[in-house]
Amino acid sequence: MTKKMNNLSTRVIVALIGVPLIVILSLIGKIPFLILVLGIGLVSYFEYSKMVRNKHSYPNKLIGYLAVGLIIINEYKNFIDYRIFLLCLIVLLLLSELFRNKESAIANLGTSLFGIFYTGFFSAAILDLREFYSESVFTYAQGGYLIISILVSIWICDSAAYFIGSAYGLHKLMPRVSPNKSWEGAIAGFIFAIAGMIAARELVLEFLTLRDVVVVGFIVGMFGQIGDLVESLLKRDTHVKDSSSIIPGHGGILDRFDSLLFTAPIVYLYLLLIR
Repeated sequence: MTKKMNNLSTRVIVALIGVPLIVILSLIGKIPFLILVLGIGLVSYFEYSKMVRNKHSYPNKLIGYLAVGLIIINEYKNFIDYRIFLLCLIVLLLLSELFRNKESAIANLGTSLFGIFYTGFFSAAILDLREFYSESVFTYAQGGYLIISILVSIWICDSAAYFIGSAYGLHKLMPRVSPNKSWEGAIAGFIFAIAGMIAARELVLEFLTLRDVVVVGFIVGMFGQIGDLVESLLKRDTHVKDSSSIIPGHGGILDRFDSLLFTAPIVYLYLLLIR
């Protein structure tokens, strides 16, 4: 009991510090928000690289960190064509693998590229939502409100799925990947994610139409939970409980931001191409 109470206290303290910090950085934007996103991307790549070592795969950490950092910074400054970047990246990975001599070269190359794309490009989409889309269509502050609203909707979705799933969950959602998740919890999370975005429109997202917030809530409720399942699949395959212990009481960065990483690019594409 004491151990559980201590763990709960740690989780609450970290949340009381971390949540306001994320909100403040989202509202400030610019370089402070860039640093936040860089932290998410680089630490996520570190955690991913550590996880896949359990499968005897060894992603190139140095090239991976550089690539993830460049992808995110390039979204902020747009200083390199992605065709050139991808060509250079693949050539560098191939050349480096000639000299590494670590288990399977094909597995190392595959996990390196997947990790870079997953943590780099998905993190960059968070920056896109906050910085670039806001400057072209929203006012600057509204981009921050959008990020905060998506995060809150994700947290509402997770909470509803957990509590309703724990109380009423009878049908397993995907037992091979996450044995404790149920269809009842997932449906509740989906509904509450949409409700959360509709409520956010009444408070801070008045610049979006009702259709927009319903679609964004749909994306959060659907793909946010898929993102969580994807990360659970990676953890189960690599035999780890948490992606790391970097956040006391909460696990790793991938554990905390898996839903946002999966949601951000889809919301961005909707707002950019369909809205």
